Amino acid sequence: MNKKEISEIKKQFTPEHCALTRMCGCYVDGEKNKKTEMQEAFLSLPEEEAFKYFEIFRKALSGTVGKNLLNLDFPLDTEMPGGTQEFLMKLKNSRLTEEALVEAFYDRIIETFPYGENYLILLVHGAYDIPGRSSDNEEMFDASDEVYEYLLCTICPVKLSKAGLSYDADGNRFGARTRDWLVELPMAGFLFPAFQDRSTDLHSMLYYSKNPEELNEIFAENMFGCPMPMSAGGQKETFNAIIEETLGEDCAYEVVRNIHEKLHELVEERKDEPDPVTLDKREVKQILAASGVEAEKLEELEERYEVTAGEQAEFLASNVMNARKFEIKTPDIVIQVNPERADLVETRMIDGRQCLVIGVDDRVEVNGISVKTIMEGPNR
Repeated sequence: MNKKEISEIKKQFTPEHCALTRMCGCYVDGEKNKKTEMQEAFLSLPEEEAFKYFEIFRKALSGTVGKNLLNLDFPLDTEMPGGTQEFLMKLKNSRLTEEALVEAFYDRIIETFPYGENYLILLVHGAYDIPGRSSDNEEMFDASDEVYEYLLCTICPVKLSKAGLSYDADGNRFGARTRDWLVELPMAGFLFPAFQDRSTDLHSMLYYSKNPEELNEIFAENMFGCPMPMSAGGQKETFNAIIEETLGEDCAYEVVRNIHEKLHELVEERKDEPDPVTLDKREVKQILAASGVEAEKLEELEERYEVTAGEQAEFLASNVMNARKFEIKTPDIVIQVNPERADLVETRMIDGRQCLVIGVDDRVEVNGISVKTIMEGPNR
């Protein structure tokens, strides 16, 4: 799923477009005991409660594709009888009305999700009557030919509110605030099946993790049977390792700056496309060639790429570069530059020392104080 498709599903989590039919929930304590359960027709909820649930559901579809929103594909064996995908299909098709299936779902999460504190499992069924689109991309609600039925699950921490003083209006006094168990925004969740090309994709799902560096790979593989891609941080580390190992002694500042600029140009060229920019081995090789890397090193990239990442590995450009800053570090200095003006920093030999030289004009501030950069007078 891309950001446009995700956004279309998120729009349903509002009173005007709500397509949710039924919601179930299970409150689990830190000892993995089921404390209480609920089943509700979603449209029968009080308006104030519904708004709180909408906020939780929208959060599980928020973030960056490839970082904390991951597209997972089901291996073929998971779709066989007894497989993880087949189980989710049964659960979806039941519309959450078969108690035994819902209980089995709770049990699977409790058994596999690695969390030692209280949490709430929320599971909701939705049926979205997909509107057709005209040639000018306008929605035609009377031209639908498919209903997208799905499950959205969120796993939310439940934590005791902070202690403090509060005002007691009845007693007209201040006193200790009553501490409540509060449901927080989700730390994990998923949407099944995926919504691809504005249609149902039974062979894929969308997985959400609040922390993109803590994806709970073991949970996802045991619960869904889907292999997890590298985390955003893992992609950056692997990409950097490929560059460093390929270039070796030729890994100079100017070459790395050129690579960054080529990545930035590629992202800018495709910024209006809904899918994130993905780099495979061929595209990485093209970027290095355009950055001035010699042919001999490009041949070495073939082997380095396969050994370090795998022949079929792909990287998201947004994970291997920072679109907001260009950063240069030494043990004692950190320099951050507008990524579009990385050319302002260059390397030079000055008095026998390798130096970083930053071109500046007369507008320089030090700790918020404007300073002169051009000496005036006879000694300038």
